[in-house]
Amino acid sequence: MVRMDTPDAVMARIAQGQELAVAGDREGARRIFEKVWDALAGSGEDTPDPLHVVTLAHYMADVQTDPAEELRWDLRSLAAADSLTDERAQEHHSSLQVAGFYPSLHLNVAASHHALGQSSEARHHLDRAAQSFEHLAEDGYGRMIRGAVERLRAELDAATVGPWGQSECRAQHR
Repeated sequence: MVRMDTPDAVMARIAQGQELAVAGDREGARRIFEKVWDALAGSGEDTPDPLHVVTLAHYMADVQTDPAEELRWDLRSLAAADSLTDERAQEHHSSLQVAGFYPSLHLNVAASHHALGQSSEARHHLDRAAQSFEHLAEDGYGRMIRGAVERLRAELDAATVGPWGQSECRAQHR
């Protein structure tokens, strides 16, 4: 979501944080994301822009060290997607379709539940992710998300409990 058709200062700031996260500076990214979140909360709007919330919460979850906090941010992102429209997403980038967000969002929620040892919740969200595969392109990103869902499903099927903390599935699909 970093490439923009229309300039948006909030999305640009989120992209700066994500660049730090990708470069390995999770703490620096988290500081930027916290400042953006505080600005959104203090903006005076009853409901912040769902595109900003989806994007920020999605990336904020990635930089958490506590699996419960990761889940909280993942759920926030998923809830915001429910109020996001294609029209708003396409103001940011003309290729975006909200339905295409759900496989990754549900995968992240599933991975967080799995990290917390909540297998039934993880399976539920993996099923939801798989139900929305039709909205993924047949490209590298689509293959990555489908593969991550299948790897996490196989891990759950093998009844292997992963380490506490950030799940390997989430790390593999970033």
